[in-house]
Amino acid sequence: STDKWNVKLGGHVQLDYINWADAAPSIPGTQDYFEFRRLRLIADGTGYGTCDFRLQMTLEPETVGESPAGTVTSPEVKDAYFSMNEIPGLGRVRIGNFFVPFSLEQVTNDTNNIFLERSIPTQGVFSADREVGVALYNCTDDQSVTWATGCFFDSISESLKERIDDNQGYRVSGRLTWTPFYDEPSNGRYLIHTGMGVLHTDDQDNKVRFRARPQIHEGPRIIDSGVLNADRYTTGNLEFAAVMGPVTLQSEAFLSTVAMNNGSAATLGGMYAHLSYFLTGENRIYERFGQHGAQFGRNAPYSNFFVVPGAYSPGAWEAKTRYSRLNLDEFNKGQYNDITTGFNWYWSDRTRIMFDWIHPVTTQDAIYGATSSDILAMRFDFNW
Repeated sequence: STDKWNVKLGGHVQLDYINWADAAPSIPGTQDYFEFRRLRLIADGTGYGTCDFRLQMTLEPETVGESPAGTVTSPEVKDAYFSMNEIPGLGRVRIGNFFVPFSLEQVTNDTNNIFLERSIPTQGVFSADREVGVALYNCTDDQSVTWATGCFFDSISESLKERIDDNQGYRVSGRLTWTPFYDEPSNGRYLIHTGMGVLHTDDQDNKVRFRARPQIHEGPRIIDSGVLNADRYTTGNLEFAAVMGPVTLQSEAFLSTVAMNNGSAATLGGMYAHLSYFLTGENRIYERFGQHGAQFGRNAPYSNFFVVPGAYSPGAWEAKTRYSRLNLDEFNKGQYNDITTGFNWYWSDRTRIMFDWIHPVTTQDAIYGATSSDILAMRFDFNW
């Protein structure tokens, strides 16, 4: 009770430049752009022996495509939660606004994911983002098995931060992971991760929509189910990752069943798989029971990048490639497939340059028909 709050201030800056190098003529709004993808202030705290909190607010001045051009929006609430840890039989209890425990890629913080944006099937499609709710996290003594469950409001606006409605909507999630192999002497330089999860959503306004941009933050959505008259949907997923020294393979598959208001049911699915390789020998850092359960942590070079008279260090270089897929054929809205490849240059564990070449392809039934494009995406990312 005498261990008061210990507060640490931090922040996060990401500068993006996106170039539509070869846009399909049928897709409107394929304009190049620069933006501060993330411009955040963060306060973290621990105290009272077993408690922690986090508050993360945005400073991005404009939400392009969601608000009228030039409109300045209020700061959005990203993380705003309180946790109590090490409760006998329960583990960790968290309340507030935070990541819904579902999907390995979604619960891995954006500073630790290796592409500019999460893959098509995760953020904004099958996986929920941050929501207001309460969750439980726990693990076995050796942290080889973790489990989490939570109950949340459905899509509370991060800008408005309230909902006045007799129908609030809700989400219920569960996630179970197992690490059957973890090389203790090397602190996880070699490991295998498996997992599964379920996410059930009772939609607040009985209108469901699945749509996505080609793995960039702004611009046209090139696959879109349209507004579906449905009151709920349930998504299951499977997770797999293997760290083999400098090589990491990560993949997830998703299958969702939508309960339409007319009594019928429809099924849609998606998946991604990506491979990364540290040319300088490092390995991706895995946290068996991290901030949001089993997740990937912050990568760190063996030696930070520097240039001084008589000496230099290259930092860490990581090559990467990814395949993503989203199938809306059951709604007659086509399919999305893409290949993304590129590299990351880590100057330190908190500074990096990222480059993605994205090649999205849609089929004839998609919103703009059969298309094929090439996008060059670049980012300078630093945090403290």
